[in-house]
Amino acid sequence: MIFEVLQVIKEEINSYLVTNLVILENIANIDQDGDTETNGVVLTLLNTQEEATLKNVSNHTINGTDVSYKNPKINLNLYLLFSANNSAYKESLKSLSKVIEFFQGKRVFTQANTNFKREGDMLNIKNFRFIVDLYTPSFEELNFIWGTLGGKQYPSAIYKVSLIEIERETILKKGALITGLGTNLNNN
Repeated sequence: MIFEVLQVIKEEINSYLVTNLVILENIANIDQDGDTETNGVVLTLLNTQEEATLKNVSNHTINGTDVSYKNPKINLNLYLLFSANNSAYKESLKSLSKVIEFFQGKRVFTQANTNFKREGDMLNIKNFRFIVDLYTPSFEELNFIWGTLGGKQYPSAIYKVSLIEIERETILKKGALITGLGTNLNNN
Protein backbone atom coordinates (compact mmCIF):
# COMPACT_ATOMS: atom_id res chain seq x y z
CA MET A 1 0.00 0.00 0.00
CA ILE A 2 3.00 2.33 0.42
CA PHE A 3 3.73 2.44 -3.30
CA GLU A 4 0.06 2.95 -4.10
CA VAL A 5 -0.26 5.91 -1.71
CA LEU A 6 2.84 7.58 -3.16
CA GLN A 7 1.57 6.95 -6.69
CA VAL A 8 -1.84 8.48 -5.85
CA ILE A 9 -0.17 11.56 -4.36
CA LYS A 10 2.16 11.88 -7.35
CA GLU A 11 -0.70 11.64 -9.85
CA GLU A 12 -2.85 14.13 -7.92
CA ILE A 13 -0.07 16.73 -7.74
CA ASN A 14 0.83 16.19 -11.41
CA SER A 15 -2.78 16.85 -12.39
CA TYR A 16 -2.57 20.13 -10.42
CA LEU A 17 0.81 21.30 -11.76
CA VAL A 18 1.20 22.58 -15.30
CA THR A 19 5.00 22.23 -15.53
CA ASN A 20 7.77 20.72 -13.41
CA LEU A 21 6.04 17.44 -12.76
CA VAL A 22 6.61 15.26 -9.70
CA ILE A 23 8.63 12.06 -10.12
CA LEU A 24 8.82 9.22 -7.62
CA GLU A 25 12.53 8.69 -7.00
CA ASN A 26 15.15 8.62 -4.26
CA ILE A 27 16.64 12.14 -4.18
CA ALA A 28 19.97 10.67 -3.01
CA ASN A 29 20.33 8.86 -6.36
CA ILE A 30 19.53 11.77 -8.67
CA ASP A 31 23.11 12.99 -9.11
CA GLN A 32 24.59 9.48 -9.00
CA ASP A 33 22.66 8.47 -12.09
CA GLY A 34 24.19 11.35 -14.03
CA ASP A 35 20.71 12.81 -14.38
CA THR A 36 21.52 16.34 -13.16
CA GLU A 37 19.08 17.87 -15.65
CA THR A 38 16.03 16.44 -13.86
CA ASN A 39 13.82 19.50 -13.68
CA GLY A 40 10.89 19.01 -11.40
CA VAL A 41 9.97 17.85 -7.95
CA VAL A 42 11.35 14.60 -6.60
CA LEU A 43 9.12 12.67 -4.19
CA THR A 44 11.11 10.48 -1.78
CA LEU A 45 9.95 8.28 1.09
CA LEU A 46 12.02 9.31 4.12
CA ASN A 47 10.63 7.15 6.90
CA THR A 48 7.80 4.91 8.01
CA GLN A 49 6.42 4.94 11.53
CA GLU A 50 3.81 2.70 13.13
CA GLU A 51 0.89 4.56 14.70
CA ALA A 52 1.18 3.20 18.24
CA THR A 53 -2.18 4.51 19.43
CA LEU A 54 -4.04 2.09 17.14
CA LYS A 55 -1.83 -0.94 17.80
CA ASN A 56 -3.93 -2.70 20.45
CA VAL A 57 -7.14 -3.05 18.48
CA SER A 58 -8.39 -6.61 18.10
CA ASN A 59 -9.10 -7.80 14.58
CA HIS A 60 -11.85 -10.35 14.13
CA THR A 61 -14.82 -10.76 11.83
CA ILE A 62 -18.15 -12.40 12.62
CA ASN A 63 -19.99 -14.16 9.82
CA GLY A 64 -23.16 -15.80 11.12
CA THR A 65 -21.97 -18.02 13.97
CA ASP A 66 -18.34 -18.22 12.78
CA VAL A 67 -15.58 -15.96 14.07
CA SER A 68 -12.28 -15.41 12.20
CA TYR A 69 -9.28 -13.99 13.99
CA LYS A 70 -6.43 -12.11 12.27
CA ASN A 71 -3.45 -10.10 13.38
CA PRO A 72 -4.35 -6.44 13.90
CA LYS A 73 -3.95 -4.07 10.97
CA ILE A 74 -0.76 -2.04 10.84
CA ASN A 75 -1.41 1.68 10.71
CA LEU A 76 1.53 3.61 9.32
CA ASN A 77 2.61 7.21 9.10
CA LEU A 78 4.80 7.98 6.11
CA TYR A 79 7.23 10.88 5.97
CA LEU A 80 7.58 12.18 2.42
CA LEU A 81 10.24 14.58 1.15
CA PHE A 82 9.37 16.83 -1.79
CA SER A 83 12.62 18.22 -3.23
CA ALA A 84 12.58 20.82 -6.00
CA ASN A 85 15.38 19.94 -8.42
CA ASN A 86 15.53 22.62 -11.11
CA SER A 87 18.54 24.16 -12.81
CA ALA A 88 17.33 27.64 -11.82
CA TYR A 89 16.94 28.22 -8.08
CA LYS A 90 13.95 30.53 -8.52
CA GLU A 91 12.16 27.81 -10.50
CA SER A 92 12.85 25.36 -7.66
CA LEU A 93 11.23 27.76 -5.22
CA LYS A 94 8.21 28.20 -7.50
CA SER A 95 7.81 24.41 -7.86
CA LEU A 96 8.02 23.90 -4.11
CA SER A 97 5.46 26.65 -3.55
CA LYS A 98 3.07 24.89 -5.93
CA VAL A 99 3.39 21.62 -4.00
CA ILE A 100 2.69 23.39 -0.71
CA GLU A 101 -0.23 25.20 -2.35
CA PHE A 102 -1.66 21.87 -3.54
CA PHE A 103 -1.61 20.35 -0.04
CA GLN A 104 -3.06 23.52 1.46
CA GLY A 105 -6.09 22.94 -0.77
CA LYS A 106 -6.31 19.18 -0.25
CA ARG A 107 -5.29 17.43 2.97
CA VAL A 108 -7.63 14.45 3.03
CA PHE A 109 -7.46 11.80 0.31
CA THR A 110 -10.22 9.22 -0.10
CA GLN A 111 -11.40 6.88 -2.82
CA ALA A 112 -14.25 9.30 -3.58
CA ASN A 113 -12.29 12.56 -3.89
CA THR A 114 -9.18 11.26 -5.66
CA ASN A 115 -8.54 10.61 -9.34
CA PHE A 116 -5.83 8.12 -10.24
CA LYS A 117 -5.15 5.60 -12.97
CA ARG A 118 -6.84 2.37 -11.94
CA GLU A 119 -4.63 0.02 -13.92
CA GLY A 120 -1.61 -2.22 -13.35
CA ASP A 121 -0.37 -2.01 -9.77
CA MET A 122 -3.24 0.30 -8.86
CA LEU A 123 -6.00 -2.29 -9.44
CA ASN A 124 -5.69 -3.66 -5.89
CA ILE A 125 -6.64 -0.38 -4.23
CA LYS A 126 -9.81 -0.65 -2.20
CA ASN A 127 -11.29 2.04 -0.02
CA PHE A 128 -8.64 4.28 1.47
CA ARG A 129 -8.39 7.39 3.58
CA PHE A 130 -5.25 9.23 4.56
CA ILE A 131 -4.40 12.71 5.77
CA VAL A 132 -1.39 14.80 4.70
CA ASP A 133 0.12 17.39 7.05
CA LEU A 134 3.19 19.58 6.70
CA TYR A 135 5.98 18.39 9.00
CA THR A 136 8.66 20.85 10.05
CA PRO A 137 11.84 19.26 11.43
CA SER A 138 14.32 21.23 13.51
CA PHE A 139 17.48 22.57 11.83
CA GLU A 140 19.45 19.74 13.45
CA GLU A 141 17.05 17.09 12.10
CA LEU A 142 17.08 18.73 8.67
CA ASN A 143 20.88 18.71 8.65
CA PHE A 144 20.88 15.03 9.58
CA ILE A 145 18.33 14.20 6.84
CA TRP A 146 20.31 15.92 4.10
CA GLY A 147 23.58 14.50 5.44
CA THR A 148 22.11 11.01 5.16
CA LEU A 149 20.86 11.73 1.63
CA GLY A 150 24.29 12.79 0.39
CA GLY A 151 24.84 16.29 1.69
CA LYS A 152 23.51 18.33 -1.23
CA GLN A 153 20.43 20.25 -0.07
CA TYR A 154 17.55 21.20 -2.34
CA PRO A 155 14.59 23.45 -1.57
CA SER A 156 12.23 20.99 0.06
CA ALA A 157 9.22 20.30 2.25
CA ILE A 158 8.43 17.26 4.37
CA TYR A 159 4.90 15.96 4.74
CA LYS A 160 3.51 13.38 7.14
CA VAL A 161 0.93 11.05 5.62
CA SER A 162 -1.18 9.60 8.44
CA LEU A 163 -3.02 6.33 8.89
CA ILE A 164 -2.07 4.09 6.02
CA GLU A 165 -3.67 0.71 6.75
CA ILE A 166 -1.83 -2.46 5.81
CA GLU A 167 -3.55 -5.79 6.34
CA ARG A 168 -2.72 -9.26 5.14
CA GLU A 169 -5.73 -11.48 4.47
CA THR A 170 -4.33 -14.40 6.49
CA ILE A 171 -6.71 -15.89 9.06
CA LEU A 172 -4.94 -17.05 12.21
CA LYS A 173 -7.77 -18.99 13.80
CA LYS A 174 -11.45 -19.71 13.35
CA GLY A 175 -13.97 -20.40 16.04
CA ALA A 176 -17.64 -20.40 16.85
CA LEU A 177 -19.56 -17.49 18.25
CA ILE A 178 -20.55 -17.81 21.90
CA THR A 179 -24.33 -17.78 21.88
CA GLY A 180 -25.13 -18.66 25.47
CA LEU A 181 -23.83 -19.80 28.82
CA GLY A 182 -24.20 -23.32 29.99
CA THR A 183 -24.17 -23.66 33.75
CA ASN A 184 -24.24 -26.77 35.84
CA LEU A 185 -24.59 -25.63 39.44
CA ASN A 186 -25.55 -28.02 42.19
CA ASN A 187 -27.10 -26.70 45.36
CA ASN A 188 -25.28 -28.83 47.93
